[in-house]
Amino acid sequence: MKLSADILAASRLQFITHFTEKYSYYDSAMMALEGGCKWIQLRMKDAGEEEIGRMALRILPECRKHGAVFIIDDHAELALRTGADGVHLGKNDMPADEARKMLGEDFIIGGTANTFDDICRLAGQGVDYIGCGPFRFTTTKKNLAPVLGLEGYRSLTARMRERGINLPVVAIGGIVFDDIPQIMQTGVSGIALSGSVLRADDPVGEMKRILAGTGRWK
Repeated sequence: MKLSADILAASRLQFITHFTEKYSYYDSAMMALEGGCKWIQLRMKDAGEEEIGRMALRILPECRKHGAVFIIDDHAELALRTGADGVHLGKNDMPADEARKMLGEDFIIGGTANTFDDICRLAGQGVDYIGCGPFRFTTTKKNLAPVLGLEGYRSLTARMRERGINLPVVAIGGIVFDDIPQIMQTGVSGIALSGSVLRADDPVGEMKRILAGTGRWK
């Protein structure tokens, strides 16, 4: 599908659910929404599908109240069953073109990339956006791919332009507030955050602080 202007705007700042000793997955989503985030991805890597489904049905109505996009990580069938807006597929998940056949044109489908070959594969399969990372080492993701850094993003987005691949690229992986201006100058279209928000003394305030700076992103 071609993402609408509203969905593209929402995709510029994505929150990936996580948990800490202090906060649950649900808490993390609620704080992100309260802080003004308009894109929530439910990621519960070590949970079963039934548990993820229950959590999705708790968070989805809150996303609707806040006018936020709701994406489920990995589980295309669950995204369809719960009425989510879309699914984000990792390298070992269902291929994006198969997910499109299942979900139809109205669902958002994102995919994870670490290399230019990944990006070309995903573009060929018809994804709507690419989550690209990691920016730096992060403890919120297992089996971490090679770290990209600023130069990695510059190189990948330049090669995308050369190849005529026009897809939103969202940087992810260990990003904190002070990284954002530099990352947004590499050619990516947005960022995804998780642990850095929850580690803040005031996660809601941290999300508001990040959103307040998005008007300066170029």
